[in-house]
Amino acid sequence: MRVRDFLKFALAIGIFALGTQLAPAADQAPVQIKALRGGTPVNQDNLPTASHQERDHPVSDRDFVQQPPLIPHTTSGYQITRNYNKCMDCHAWQKAKYSGATKVSVTHFRTRDGQELDNISPRRYFCTQCHVAQTDAKPLVENGFKRARGLQ
Repeated sequence: MRVRDFLKFALAIGIFALGTQLAPAADQAPVQIKALRGGTPVNQDNLPTASHQERDHPVSDRDFVQQPPLIPHTTSGYQITRNYNKCMDCHAWQKAKYSGATKVSVTHFRTRDGQELDNISPRRYFCTQCHVAQTDAKPLVENGFKRARGLQ
């Protein structure tokens, strides 16, 4: 038997042995994994759960340093496209004084290299990439998260 044939044979035996070890015993029930999708197949959508965005909620405390602020109002129906951003109707520096809304942070006017721009940086333009509206949704999984010590 040549070395190459011996290696193929040894590999086949190893794969077979591994497969028999990984296969569940006949008297052992298969492990059930509880996924967030439940039993819904990947090619189907889960129905949305009943939750709604809270309206005109007081501004929430932050839970960790550098956390983007939560949106304290509903954003349902807000249009944020390449050409228009509904958030800027109130939060733009020129309009915040009249609307009473929080101004967009100066950090949103910098490029990743630190260059100051005269308008919002394209990487910070789509607000809901980082900022989310508050909801009454229940957590999907139990969570033992504790707020950062400096923010308690």
